[in-house]
Amino acid sequence: MALSATIYTINVDLANVDRNVYEQLELRVARQPSESAEYMLMRILAYCLEYSDGIAFTQGVAAGDEPAVWIRDLTGQVTGWFEVGAPDAERLHRGSKRAGRAAVYTHRDVAQVLGNFSGKTIFQAEQIPVYAFDRRFIETVANLIERRCDLGISLTEQQLYIEIAGQSLNSQIEEHRISN
Repeated sequence: MALSATIYTINVDLANVDRNVYEQLELRVARQPSESAEYMLMRILAYCLEYSDGIAFTQGVAAGDEPAVWIRDLTGQVTGWFEVGAPDAERLHRGSKRAGRAAVYTHRDVAQVLGNFSGKTIFQAEQIPVYAFDRRFIETVANLIERRCDLGISLTEQQLYIEIAGQSLNSQIEEHRISN
């Protein structure tokens, strides 16, 4: 019998000062059995930091040709494509071409992630930001996430502040660009 996803209910108090987005979100996140806590947290962060009308989680690691998070307009057209971790260059190319706007959120070694894109054809590669997060910060926060929890997320000037389980943590988000 195949293992099923574990559902997490996360109440997020989001204050993205950089984008002037302030929301109270109730997220239901399906964590697949093969998905690490860090990967799930990166999906949550991508969702929150890109938050706008039409945003949705896909099936995550079980999504195949879909990103971790995307935005669709009212017609169903994909307008935002957001990958997590160390995505495949070909899928990022297709997503960027399809949506016109793409980004990568990674807690992996950013030099290695960017190196995997080197020499590959990626549509509008120079316009795709790669946001890198400190791995220890992500591991710490991921270990504090419970199946039901409250999460405060604030972003200002690329500085990320998270409140979870009575702890306040912060980390700088580094923005990189893909160069071919």
